[in-house]
Amino acid sequence: MEFPEGPLSVGEEPVKAIDEFELSTGILRVISATDCVKDRLCAFYFWNDRQGLAQAVLVAKSQVVDLKEIRRWSKAEGKEQGFETFKDRLA
Repeated sequence: MEFPEGPLSVGEEPVKAIDEFELSTGILRVISATDCVKDRLCAFYFWNDRQGLAQAVLVAKSQVVDLKEIRRWSKAEGKEQGFETFKDRLA
């Protein structure tokens, strides 16, 4: 598997936090649910990937996410209309 060079980002912003979980096989590093939604929305916003939109909705419905932060970020990315589509799918 190939990973992009750092720093890890979603759109034009760096990922805010990475959590670490120690497992018997090593350390697992994960981004927050909010950053995960942002990442999936990038696929929708920039490549019109409907599967990315569906995944963002699934994460937002099953995890605690900061919708105000996602709205702020979407606006900064110039994707307010895309955010409205995402928000409508959450209803």
